[in-house]
Amino acid sequence: MRAVGYEHAGPVDREEALIDLDLPEPIANGRDLLVEVKAVSVNPVDVLIRASAQPVAERFRVLGWDAAGIVRAVGPDVTLFQPGDEVAYSGTITRPGTNQERHLIDERLVGRKPRSLDWAEAAALPLTGVTAWEVLFDRLDINRPVAGCSPAILIIGGAGGVGSMAIQLARQLTNLTVIATASRPETRDWVAALGAHYVIDHTRPLKAQLDALGLGAPGFVFSTTHTDRHVLAIADLIAPEGRFALIDNPKTLDIVPFKQKSVSIHWELMYTRSLFDTLDMGLQGRILNRLADLADRGHLQSTLTQRLSPINAANLKRAHAMVEGGTMRGKVVLEGWS
Repeated sequence: MRAVGYEHAGPVDREEALIDLDLPEPIANGRDLLVEVKAVSVNPVDVLIRASAQPVAERFRVLGWDAAGIVRAVGPDVTLFQPGDEVAYSGTITRPGTNQERHLIDERLVGRKPRSLDWAEAAALPLTGVTAWEVLFDRLDINRPVAGCSPAILIIGGAGGVGSMAIQLARQLTNLTVIATASRPETRDWVAALGAHYVIDHTRPLKAQLDALGLGAPGFVFSTTHTDRHVLAIADLIAPEGRFALIDNPKTLDIVPFKQKSVSIHWELMYTRSLFDTLDMGLQGRILNRLADLADRGHLQSTLTQRLSPINAANLKRAHAMVEGGTMRGKVVLEGWS
């Protein structure tokens, strides 16, 4: 079985940063599905782990947490899927990743592939879609208003994969005014096309730009990137008793400035449920099905912006370099095996 992995963590520009492998085909047991992988996308988590996490359990580590494909076999305890079903999912960080021809995944973390999307378009949705959904509806609880403040959400880093999904979900499923940040003409156009009511520049003072809109202080702020650069500005601009969520990994995060406003702070990691086998782990599969429904009704577009083919070490290295560059719009996806 073809796969792509690495033996030693480190920079992507090394020849051996990612290598082509030949691995035994896995066998489905328990609640696992064996999925024939048709397309995979690359996320910041791939880049972070490849650069810093040495393989532990095995000689090589296979990355990849987004996939779309076809169920080829099921474990004896599976009840939600059967061979032949087309699926999409974002996996778990505790098991081998999706950068292999056949992949095992717990059925509770899997949703149906949107019928209206091709393999690559579908593979761009799961991780960013689930992350954005959990931030908006589980962590920030945006359907519960913040009393007395502007019914608005500020999304910092709106052009990235998660920001692109959050803009669409907030616009389609709520009545909030959606304000997104972007700094380049192409990213400003991108977030506006996704549905942001207003676009401001995160390289300039945020509060002054918000004040100029005349909307008042937003009750919700979601930071997808460079939170350490913006945390003081966020504390200044957010409404009293507002809610603030983040997904990145600042080296330090001083939250004392939020105390005076009694702002609640929420960290999101979409792998929490699978890491701890929580009682509501199956909610992720149901979220993926909701996302598929939205896509098939034309209310949610794939954030795929770059396609590479086939799935191999050379192309995955290219994709990792794109993500590391920090200027991506949407998602880069690899499809097909050579």
